[in-house]
Amino acid sequence: MLLRKLSTFGGAAKTFAKVVPTNLKGKSKSSQEWLTRQLRDPYVERAKMMNYRCRSAFKLLEIDNKYGLVKPGHTVIDCGASPGSWTQIAVKQSNADGALAGKPKGMVVGVDLLQIYPIEHAILFGNSDFLRKETQDKIRASLGERRVDCVLSDMAPNASGIRALDQENITTLCYAVLRFAILMSTPNASLLMKVWDNGDVPKLEKSILEYYKTVKRVKPRASRDDSAENFILARGFVGIER
Repeated sequence: MLLRKLSTFGGAAKTFAKVVPTNLKGKSKSSQEWLTRQLRDPYVERAKMMNYRCRSAFKLLEIDNKYGLVKPGHTVIDCGASPGSWTQIAVKQSNADGALAGKPKGMVVGVDLLQIYPIEHAILFGNSDFLRKETQDKIRASLGERRVDCVLSDMAPNASGIRALDQENITTLCYAVLRFAILMSTPNASLLMKVWDNGDVPKLEKSILEYYKTVKRVKPRASRDDSAENFILARGFVGIER
């Protein structure tokens, strides 16, 4: 049996058996390719081991470990939260669960067009369209007097297969997140959102730089090699007026 060795965050290397799918009969070619990729993906195995809801947890973990986006006491908004792995991390990092004695407790709000199953110590708005005013009003009401320290967005539209349309749709999502962040963020807040490589990204980055001290594109190791996704990381919110 072929074996692969995989190191875990903060732990010793562990060895796992390489899994080869055997139940592909009757499935379409695309389904077969997806299942094969999932079973061979080390991040899927790690997510199961660490009780994260999906592999995307490691994208945020890597970025947060490097840049320190979420700290105890922070208020965090997670846009496109389903199934909830980024919210799980935000709860821990912000100390919304109160696990870090003597540290301030944060607050985490997750929202998604899809259903989100409950996550302890997080406020969740599932089946809610972030682009709609009523959804954003619900988020604002849940915050009370709190301002936001970090806005996260792993949102992406359903791929249509038409490249120009898909690029336009994800750019629309990004601008919606940016507008919300501008209105709700506290000074020096951070913003992290997913984009797909396209010609509109430099213009988007320029727009973000009007409100944040630094803007850069990052691609964590957990992003698949064949994926066009990147993340725009903006730090040091300076407000609407400089």
